[in-house]
Amino acid sequence: MSFGLFQREQRSLFGEILDWMLTPLLLLWPLSLALTWFVAQGIASKPFDRALEFNLQALTQFVVNQNEKVSFNLTPQARDLLRADDSDLVYYQVLDPRGELISGEGDFPLPQDNETPEPGRVMLRDDIVRGDEVRVAYAWLSRNQDPKRLVLMQVAETKGKRSTLATEIIKGVMVPQFVILPLAVLLVWMALVRGIRPLNELEQRIRARKPDDLSPIEESFIPQEVAPLVSSINDLLTRLKTSLSTQKRFLADAAHQLKTPLAGLRMQAELAQRESDPQEIRGSLQQIARSSTRATHTVNQLLSLARAETTGRTLPTARIDLARLVKGVVQDSVPRALEHGIDLGYEGPEEMPADCLMEGNPTLLQEMTRNLVDNAINYSGRDGVVTARVLLDRFSGVMILQVEDNGPGIPENERELVLQPFYRALGTNVDGSGLGLAIVHEIAQQHGAVVSMEDAQPDRTHRGLRASVRFAPRKSPDKD
Repeated sequence: MSFGLFQREQRSLFGEILDWMLTPLLLLWPLSLALTWFVAQGIASKPFDRALEFNLQALTQFVVNQNEKVSFNLTPQARDLLRADDSDLVYYQVLDPRGELISGEGDFPLPQDNETPEPGRVMLRDDIVRGDEVRVAYAWLSRNQDPKRLVLMQVAETKGKRSTLATEIIKGVMVPQFVILPLAVLLVWMALVRGIRPLNELEQRIRARKPDDLSPIEESFIPQEVAPLVSSINDLLTRLKTSLSTQKRFLADAAHQLKTPLAGLRMQAELAQRESDPQEIRGSLQQIARSSTRATHTVNQLLSLARAETTGRTLPTARIDLARLVKGVVQDSVPRALEHGIDLGYEGPEEMPADCLMEGNPTLLQEMTRNLVDNAINYSGRDGVVTARVLLDRFSGVMILQVEDNGPGIPENERELVLQPFYRALGTNVDGSGLGLAIVHEIAQQHGAVVSMEDAQPDRTHRGLRASVRFAPRKSPDKD
């Protein structure tokens, strides 16, 4: 069954950026046209309004008061002002103080009733005369300085020339935009292509890498905006490289360490097949059992080391009572100690104070303690003494885990080497994988602790070994 219909379509970063850049541009362009049209109308009206005001003021000179009667006598030159030109018609009207027509068009619309007359001031308004939209200039003229006896004079002009000029302005502004807009879109597209080129180059460099190349990506040639992403990828590559290295080492170590016991198992099985004596067959089977036990122990140690190296930082932590944890490990190890004739004991507090609990992973800390105890049991010999203890300095908050034995000890020049996987001190005949102290060292590092070793009994032939794990003091809640 296909789920393609429910899958989210993959987005193009280039297309999305282009959309977000061009969409506002295309939306603002019509708005720009409208604003330009209104601005052009205002620009085109101003010179014609001034001319209309001038004509009105010129015509007011022909209003004459004679014997308490208002007359309007135009000269031939004045009549030229009122002649129609090729584009517009001019209308005028003169009304006496009683509102009777003196001259001009009788159907000329009057100003609004609520308008307060201001003698001598030229006013402008839009109106309609004989079905034509006109621009009207009008003024009230006083007779003998009497504010109550005013003559109204109006001059109107149709808007043909104004519309023609506004259209020309629009053409002059908008026609270039029809050329500029596609050019702007092209420039934006070219700029995006160039701006996104480093991402394409980064993609090519990553694709050109070999499958086993986990080296960090060079960050000096990438854009600043992509640097956090590349840094995160480099961090992932580093962790992946570490993880793969750990896996490779684990596989190599496992193969190396299991090679010997598996070869011994095979040899003993072949010998058992050839033998007919029941006693010899039983001996071979016992040897097979011991070899399988050693192989199982080695596998368990390898798994413990792998878990400590790869998952120690990601396992959950908890508040741990180190004293109770060590006591539990000692109690679990008593049967094995008795089997080897070892006197195994614990020294330290029964439980830690509430303010001295430590943060850690209980599984790994138990594994670390168990390896220290098992290592001491293996190398102490029969009738040996092994002591696990927990020391606490209440003043500094330092906790120390010690496991002490009376075995042959480890020479001082080899104490650093035994912390490495599969290294075993010279001169010992004890079976082991060489992983116990390496596991201890790795888990201690995961918990910010330090492993140290010293002679337990310097004045004796068998100096023994005192292995100590020193944990850093826990920070107080009121401290950073």
